[in-house]
Amino acid sequence: MNIKRIESVIEAVLFASGDAISIDKLSEIVEVDKATLQSVVKRLTDKYDYEQRGIKIIQVGDKYQMATRGEYAKYVQKIVQPRKRNPLSKATIEVLAIVAYKQPVTRSTIENIRGVNSDNSVNRLLELGLIEEKGKLDAPGRPALFGTTDEFLRSFAVSSLSELPSIDEFVIEEPIDTESEGSQQIIDL
Repeated sequence: MNIKRIESVIEAVLFASGDAISIDKLSEIVEVDKATLQSVVKRLTDKYDYEQRGIKIIQVGDKYQMATRGEYAKYVQKIVQPRKRNPLSKATIEVLAIVAYKQPVTRSTIENIRGVNSDNSVNRLLELGLIEEKGKLDAPGRPALFGTTDEFLRSFAVSSLSELPSIDEFVIEEPIDTESEGSQQIIDL
């Protein structure tokens, strides 16, 4: 199959799916090796960028997905209802940051770092699909280990955890109030 045909098949599959598709699955569908597939996807991505197309291909972990460009959001919103924003409290953001930087991490480790019970925040993040159980710790009681999901990567517009800022880049200007789980400050996701 020639490169143009491979590009067309990738476009059609990603467009029709609407969801992220793993490199392995795309390689199987297109019937080319992973290296060739990644090269063609990179070529398509560069082409869309160069032509300033309304769509782009994003990488989410080891998956690819077709998406609209952010700069055209105001036009797309005229026809498509924007997704409902999922507000996250300050406490939930703290828990999400701990999971993102310490994963895999247990609930008790999260609570030790924060100094307060974090059940509500962990449960909220599980509901939103931003974190998931990644396994069990080989310790008494076999506590669950949590890590981030592809939805986390998509929501924060990063293709991998390596794109997150270094923890050393964070400067705390004022003390964080971790006294209550139900903190009133809300951050939209």
